[in-house]
Amino acid sequence: MKHEILTLIGKNCITPGDGQKVYDLVHPELLALNAVELDFAGVEIFASPFFNFAIGQLLRDIQPETLNRLLKFSNLNTVGKQILKLVIENSKRYYSDPDFRSRVDQVISEQANTQ
Repeated sequence: MKHEILTLIGKNCITPGDGQKVYDLVHPELLALNAVELDFAGVEIFASPFFNFAIGQLLRDIQPETLNRLLKFSNLNTVGKQILKLVIENSKRYYSDPDFRSRVDQVISEQANTQ
C-alpha cells in the first residue's frame, strides 16, 4: 500500500501529532506483514519529532529486519533521509536496551518537571 505524505500531512512533516497520524495508518498494515510505501514527493520540511512518532515507535513491536523489508520510502530528500536514519538508530537502541531506555526516560521526565 502506498501513502502520499503530502496529501496526508502537507509540505511540513514536523509535529508529533502528524507523525502519529502516519503511525496509526501504517502500523496495522505492517503488523499484518503487508508492504507499505511512504511517498514524500512534495514534502519540504522534516523534523525528528515527526519521524519519532511516525517511524521510531514502530520498532517497539516490529523487528528492524521486518521493518526494513516491509517499509519503503520514496522521494525523501537528503535532509529527510538524514533525520530518518538518526531516528531509526536511536529507536533501535531505545527499544532494545532497557538501561538506555531507562536513562532516556529519566532525562525526559526531569526536563518535563523543570518546565
